[in-house]
Amino acid sequence: MNAPTSEVPVRILLADDENLIRSALAAMLELEDDLTVVAEAASGPEAVAAEAKHVPDVLVLDLQMPGLDGIEVAEQVLARRPDAACVIVTSHGRPGYLKRALQVGARGFLPKTVSAATLAQVVRTVHAGGRHVDPELAAEAIAAGDSPLTAREADVLEAASDAAPVEQIAARVHLSVGTVRNHLSSAVTKLGVTNRHEAVAAARRLGWI
Repeated sequence: MNAPTSEVPVRILLADDENLIRSALAAMLELEDDLTVVAEAASGPEAVAAEAKHVPDVLVLDLQMPGLDGIEVAEQVLARRPDAACVIVTSHGRPGYLKRALQVGARGFLPKTVSAATLAQVVRTVHAGGRHVDPELAAEAIAAGDSPLTAREADVLEAASDAAPVEQIAARVHLSVGTVRNHLSSAVTKLGVTNRHEAVAAARRLGWI
């Protein structure tokens, strides 16, 4: 437990569609004297509604959630309240997501493998007006260069890497079957290949998924 750094605790909203992870994070952050979790959400729309109701200082947002992803939530919140501090936490640290998160104004971008102590410190940093991007993710983004794929296209390609049916891919990425087909077709065209299997291979080779 850290010593308190301010008289008024930093108020946090946690959003993650995995209940066990979200509950564990909330419990660990509540151990910090200067932090308090004021709201939790299991989807993007729930996060937007909870932010409007509780007006937290910092939003810790899982990247992949039903309805709206974490970056889309951050974009909506920051359009209304530019002083909100948003941190994206993800198991999908692709360069496209990092760049998109920074473009919408997120102040933090972390892999889910970070410790609770690191997350707590990042919350304090962004609340104080600073930024924190995981160094390894930043290095990967620089090395990969600019991908022609959108973040969603990259996400769909990665979900298609085991040759799963389109219906299964759609369930994994929380999109409709039609939208998944459109993303796959667009990725194939952009990468100059003939099918989604070649698109997956090309994107992996270039470090874009």
